[in-house]
Amino acid sequence: MGAEQGDGTVGKALDVLDMVAGAGHPVRFTDLLERSAYPKATLYRLLQTLTHQGMLAYDPDRQLYSLGVRLVRLAHAAWATSSLAPIARPYLDELSAETGETIHLAQMDNGQVLYVDKRNALKPVEMFAQAGKVGPAYCTGVGKAMLAFLPEEEIERVIQRQSFHRFTEGTLDTPEKLRAELRAIRERGYAFDREEHEPGIICCAAPILTRSGRVIGALSVTSTTARTTLDALGAGSGRIRETAASIAAEAESWRFPEQG
Repeated sequence: MGAEQGDGTVGKALDVLDMVAGAGHPVRFTDLLERSAYPKATLYRLLQTLTHQGMLAYDPDRQLYSLGVRLVRLAHAAWATSSLAPIARPYLDELSAETGETIHLAQMDNGQVLYVDKRNALKPVEMFAQAGKVGPAYCTGVGKAMLAFLPEEEIERVIQRQSFHRFTEGTLDTPEKLRAELRAIRERGYAFDREEHEPGIICCAAPILTRSGRVIGALSVTSTTARTTLDALGAGSGRIRETAASIAAEAESWRFPEQG
């Protein structure tokens, strides 16, 4: 990890933001120092600057850094102008009406998941994923669905960016476990979240792929173990994949035309 040559302080600051976002949870200075290529003094200075600018938040009682309010506002602004969200809107509405469950639309952002749109279930459930939030790729259905269909060399780069923090007993907490899961996802064409990020939250997700196989996003139907089962969600995987294909065709005709 490291800023490209010539990026200077801005590139280093973005590296630090990526580390905090990539952790998927608030982190201590010592945790960042272990992962950072920067000297202790440089890392501390960058963290101070990012905190003063509102890009990071610091909890002095617990000595933890997390993403700041200003960064969240920028993420929401990026989401509002994202092409995939308005393209997908009618398809999300239709799938939401059919299933009655929570629908998520996400894109990959520097090895992490950016949730760009959401439809709440008929009986909403409190969960992490919200439009504008950034989440981990290795333990979410949409993250794994996208990751599984990236080129092999890119998969390895993204795996190196994961924190492999153990959120639940079901979290895939090593690169080896994740690689095995990704192979299975490629074979069946869709992914599951088996309570890997949040207890009680399960989902079935499909990648949104161009005709050439390029990943441009992912779509999931999310529910709870109190309301349904993984088998039941999997039974609807065909409809989820169909919706993902419709979004891909619409997106490709507008923004991602094939080169002749």
